[in-house]
Amino acid sequence: MSLVLDPAAQDLLFREARTANTFSAEPVTDEQVRAIYDLVKYGPTAFNQSPLRITLVRSPEARERLVQHMAEGNRPKTVSAPLVAILSADNEFHEELPQLFPHFPQAKDAFFAERPVRENSAALNATLQAAYFLVGVRAAGLAAGPMTGFDFEGVRKEFLDDDHTPLMVVNIGRPGPDAWFPRSPRLAYDEVVTTV
Repeated sequence: MSLVLDPAAQDLLFREARTANTFSAEPVTDEQVRAIYDLVKYGPTAFNQSPLRITLVRSPEARERLVQHMAEGNRPKTVSAPLVAILSADNEFHEELPQLFPHFPQAKDAFFAERPVRENSAALNATLQAAYFLVGVRAAGLAAGPMTGFDFEGVRKEFLDDDHTPLMVVNIGRPGPDAWFPRSPRLAYDEVVTTV
């Protein structure tokens, strides 16, 4: 085998994993979310900048406020998911660099003194971390429903601040009835990989 990871784990994380569109009523606990984060925080980012921020939407009042900003087709599944997370990029991540990149604390000012540079880097690296988070949700035996169909500015104003840029909203839970659409095709290796 070319892969070291157990085939059952490969299926859990990738081949059999799907984006859920309905969810059971079984709750997602804080302990599960902590376990997911404690696993995926080790995924690499540039300068170990770790700009992903996670806002858990648990209360009915907060869920109602969020649903108002979701695209029409995403509203029913956002209402029914046991847990919803807003994943965002912290554009002031550089303030943590002396702690996160201690062998070169000057990186904070040497590379990230300008806000546009930070915003670009935060968006790229937080999106990378969001992908780790989705795989971590699957590793916990849960299903994730990531969505970008929402009013980004509305979500930012409602739940975040000017220093955080929303990236996606993720419904999390155990799949409910008829949770899956038919799997869409994927590109073949030769359509994606080029050797030079």
